[in-house]
Amino acid sequence: MFDEIRFNTIERLPNYVFAEVNAIKMAARRSGEDIIDFSMGNPDGKTPQHIIDKLCESANKDKTSGYSVSAGIYKLRLAICDWYKRKYGASFDPESEVVATMGSKEGFVNLARAVINPGDVAIVPTPAYPIHSQAFILAGGNVAKMPLIYNEKFELDENKFFENVEKTLYESIPRAKFLVVNFPHNPTTVTVQKSFYDRLVAMAKKERFYVISDIAYAELTFGEYKTPSIFEVEGAKDVAVETYTLSKSYNMAGWRVGFMVGNKKLIGALKKIKSWFDYGMYTPIQVAATIALNGDQTCIEDIKNIYAKRLEVMLDSFTNAGWDLLRPSASMFIWAKLPTNKAHLKSLEFSKQLLQKASVAVSPGIGFGEAGDEYVRLALIENENRIRQAARNIKKYLKEE
Repeated sequence: MFDEIRFNTIERLPNYVFAEVNAIKMAARRSGEDIIDFSMGNPDGKTPQHIIDKLCESANKDKTSGYSVSAGIYKLRLAICDWYKRKYGASFDPESEVVATMGSKEGFVNLARAVINPGDVAIVPTPAYPIHSQAFILAGGNVAKMPLIYNEKFELDENKFFENVEKTLYESIPRAKFLVVNFPHNPTTVTVQKSFYDRLVAMAKKERFYVISDIAYAELTFGEYKTPSIFEVEGAKDVAVETYTLSKSYNMAGWRVGFMVGNKKLIGALKKIKSWFDYGMYTPIQVAATIALNGDQTCIEDIKNIYAKRLEVMLDSFTNAGWDLLRPSASMFIWAKLPTNKAHLKSLEFSKQLLQKASVAVSPGIGFGEAGDEYVRLALIENENRIRQAARNIKKYLKEE
């Protein structure tokens, strides 16, 4: 009898491809094997000390351990506004256009739950960070996927992008209401210029859809590249929201602090649904996050420099090992095409072999969609010596017939 009971929402979710590789990785570690792990975008560095100190100070005060505010304490929302003003020249009302979230993922999922009607369509470029698609599935909506076209410098082909959006809009039934953009992109590291957002805002207004922008990796840039925001464009608040997280820029992944800003209607919906689901983050964490955003930002440069050095070591050592990698302009990842002599394996089998024969863990590109099956994602989360050791292991593996 109970076998006949169906859970439709869960059944719409695909199997989590990364779980298969993770299972092999954990089994190897339990047997004592040293695995060099590039598989998750999980920062390995310490949270800057001044942020930790503020957390401890606040936690030691009276009356900070009770329920907090689901939308975020006012000082944090004000700090978010100040951050946007300093970085992008954009102004927001901390009461109606800002909400603090438990990381950007929670905000993204709950926004979808708040605004998706059954059967609504969202356009998601692919490959994609899985939750960018699955949030809409979980909410009872549908996803129209379109290819993300870019060059060898991981720069978006704007013309192709807008051609594909237009084509997808007219082919989707019902007509798509939402478009997800994520630049710097996870997993591909693709970047855009402000001109992209100029065109996107104009198109969204003309074609009447909302834009959900994710700039989680905005601060992690290399060379001269600087990440733009959709809110540098006049009128963007009419059609867009944008989400950000402190996880990467401040090494605060486990703290679960993010935020979403923008369109009052969408932000209002997110605030309302969160008021039913949660009481907000632990108040001392919110106080510390306020200091992170308002305090000394040299810590971000220090974190960027660590990733930049690791990037150079990985590009050099992996290329010397026989695996040609292309240079990204931003994010904490390298989107790596499979080595020529292993391309026939596709990403999942290659990832398994890399674990079993080279003790190196990576994320198979198929986990980000079919368009990623010729690639794996490498996260810059191991130190330089470990990267060099991984390159030596990979070199031996690649020489195998």
